[in-house]
Amino acid sequence: MILRHVWGLLSHPQQEWTAIREERCTIGKCYLSHVVLLAAIPPISAFIGSSQVGWQIGFGDPVKLTTGSAAQIAVAFYLAMLAGVFIMGKAIHWMAQNWDVTPDLSRCVVTAAYTATPLFLAGFMAIYPVLWINMLVGLTALAYTVYLLYTGIPIVMGVSKEQGFLFATAVLTFGMVMLIGMLAVTVLLWGHGMAPAYTN
Repeated sequence: MILRHVWGLLSHPQQEWTAIREERCTIGKCYLSHVVLLAAIPPISAFIGSSQVGWQIGFGDPVKLTTGSAAQIAVAFYLAMLAGVFIMGKAIHWMAQNWDVTPDLSRCVVTAAYTATPLFLAGFMAIYPVLWINMLVGLTALAYTVYLLYTGIPIVMGVSKEQGFLFATAVLTFGMVMLIGMLAVTVLLWGHGMAPAYTN
């Protein structure tokens, strides 16, 4: 069943992580049944919000992107998230050797994919681009994502809670560095002709 773990991760994550561990999903199956669908939520929502709704700064007219510019950014955003999940999975796989566990790559990518679920779902809010609402929802989703990471790593990787805490902290640190790297690449691309184009 497609997306069957989503509700479980939100309502009873420990039991759901155990079910995910026992399932032994392949990378391809995980992407097709989970990542490809959920990762589309933020870019599609952002496309609608930025090109059709717009956001207001003060009391002026809403600021909107052109349809072409919004579509270009949405596609790049989507591809970045698909790649980001795999890169995080590879990082988890590489870090696992420090805790004397040898999970296969698919288990690590699956862990990264399901950990990102709250961030994917929070992307719905981009349809209505009000800064304080988006920040509130985004920070809540980020906090729950961190919770899922710290809950899931010990269960899926089969390590103690103490080892899992250190493992998850290392993964979180790598994720933050990767995010900063993606922001830097975005700035570079905007400086080389891929900056957003506005309607007014």
